[in-house]
This record gives sequence, C-alpha cells and structure tokens, in this order.
Amino acid sequence: MQDLEIYIRDLKPGAVSEWLVSHVEELELDDRELSGVVKGEARYEGRRLRITLYPQAFGKRFTSLLIEGSTVPWSSDLDCARSAWRTLDTEIRCSPGDWKEGEPVEDGKWWRLDHRGEQQVVWN
Repeated sequence: MQDLEIYIRDLKPGAVSEWLVSHVEELELDDRELSGVVKGEARYEGRRLRITLYPQAFGKRFTSLLIEGSTVPWSSDLDCARSAWRTLDTEIRCSPGDWKEGEPVEDGKWWRLDHRGEQQVVWN
C-alpha cells in the first residue's frame, strides 16, 4: 500500500475534488462541507484509491489530504504537493521524504510550497 499526504492551508470547500478529477477516474468525494473528516474514493490505473480529508489537522488553518492505494497518481508527497499548489493556489506542505507514521520528521523540516516558491521550513 502506498500513500501520499499533503497539508493544504485555508482549503476551500470543493477544491480538492475539482483538482483530483483531472488526475483520477470515478472520483467519489463530497468535499463541499469541511466541518469534519471527509472520506471518498476513486480509481487510478484501474485500482481503488482511498481519499481522506482531515480538517484542522495542524491548527485551524491546515487540512490533511491522504491518498492511499496500491498505485497512486504521484511518485512522492512533494510531486503531489506541486500539483496541488499549481491548481489550488494556496500554501501546501508535506514531509521531506519517506516519512512513516510514528517516526519523527527529519529535523522538524517540511516542504512549504507557496507564492515564495519551494522551501524546507520548520512547521511553526
């Protein structure tokens, strides 16, 4: 199982489904309401993807997007973040590498993509 996880600042309702619809097939994600966890699914290369949005994942301004499946549309969290940033036009953050749940993030650094470009930053 592969997964991609990015954090989206000030996510607008419906924005994730509008972005993903051009990257996956059979998208079923109702993200018009972001008051709680939103779960959906899609297909990529004929295989099922699970899609989950966790609003207020890092403070009140960020929503975590988790995409899980045996095959995923991007090769890394950073590639996914780049695609999201181009379409969503809001700050996107992701871990710097092959981070696994329960492990510390390398030196507390995250990729931040925004109008200033791509930079590794401490989350705060």
